[in-house]
Amino acid sequence: MLTVFFGAKGVYAQYQLEKEYKKQEENIVNLELMNRKLKDFVNSLMSDEDTLLVYAREQGYASSHERFVRIVGLGINQQNITNSGTVLIAAEPQYTPNWLFGLISLCAGLSILIPAIIFDFLKYLREG
Repeated sequence: MLTVFFGAKGVYAQYQLEKEYKKQEENIVNLELMNRKLKDFVNSLMSDEDTLLVYAREQGYASSHERFVRIVGLGINQQNITNSGTVLIAAEPQYTPNWLFGLISLCAGLSILIPAIIFDFLKYLREG
């Protein structure tokens, strides 16, 4: 019974795995939303000059009286300007090893068997 509830493949370990699975699903949904926002942002920067101008001014590349010219095809200058998400590492489920349950079972069995043997031996001595 202990193995069924608290063992490596028991009910409690299964509960912990389901909890981790839900956390991973929530993280995937958040990453998909972030990915969609980043794609929209990149598309607007690639196609809309006004968005590019506003973003360049926000980043300090141009002041309000300067004109902005976009030159395409000179290579990629990548800077990580946004958070790319959080890596979630699933935690290992906590469980009690089966050898411990075997030891508990052995002790429980011996605690019943030894008094039974002593009781039968004392009964044999009284009768004999």
